[in-house]
Amino acid sequence: MQQNRPYVLTIAGFDPSAGAGVLADVKTFEQHQVYAFAINTGNTIQTEMEFFEIQWTDLEFVQKSLEKLFESYSIKAVKIGIVPSLDYLKEIVSSIKRLSPETKIVWDTILKSTTEFDFLKIEKQTILIEIMKKIDLITPNYDEILQLSSKGMNAETTAILLSKYCPVLLKGGHNLEEIGVDHLYLKNRFFSLTPNANIEIISKHGSGCVLSSAITANLALDQDLITACINAKNYIETYLQSNLTKLGYHYV
Repeated sequence: MQQNRPYVLTIAGFDPSAGAGVLADVKTFEQHQVYAFAINTGNTIQTEMEFFEIQWTDLEFVQKSLEKLFESYSIKAVKIGIVPSLDYLKEIVSSIKRLSPETKIVWDTILKSTTEFDFLKIEKQTILIEIMKKIDLITPNYDEILQLSSKGMNAETTAILLSKYCPVLLKGGHNLEEIGVDHLYLKNRFFSLTPNANIEIISKHGSGCVLSSAITANLALDQDLITACINAKNYIETYLQSNLTKLGYHYV
């Protein structure tokens, strides 16, 4: 029996359906045998089918919680989900690096809900780049990465450009030409992560949250980034096959 699990933190929104946000992250962390902490960036009213409203958590409140957790525990990795602005995200990332420079940070770039509710707009590319230089991975899908890009750039070109600042896992769920094929862009390397050919993909609410939190857990378990992404992809494929509904089941 493992006695000392690494500590991992999710900083994300509260989804009462538990399909996404901190609840989904904590479920994923537990299955990966890491100990989960959570800080809530916003309370939402939603189901797995529809998003209605969000009430954001004051940044100062989040910062106080961060400080108390990092003062008390050695947190190996942090996953960040929905935030209201780049400035909000910048302050969170800067605090983490000040409190614990070695902690790994994964940002799941959730910019809007699947029902088109906007969480975050990228208005200043310079702030985005400044943030990316301090984190270890971003996990946009094909729709999100276009919102991170300069106008006129396609998804692949944007991923290559942004990978100069931090690794980019471009998720393939929204790419109709290669559905389910993820592309990991490092500064000087590129990897394609293909899905298992024998599986049936059943769409799930919050699957991006689950994937990014699985990667975060794997990094906390001292896996290198490529291995962490491969193993997380295997986990999410099992999750996507868990039932026929939009709310998936987690398995050991």
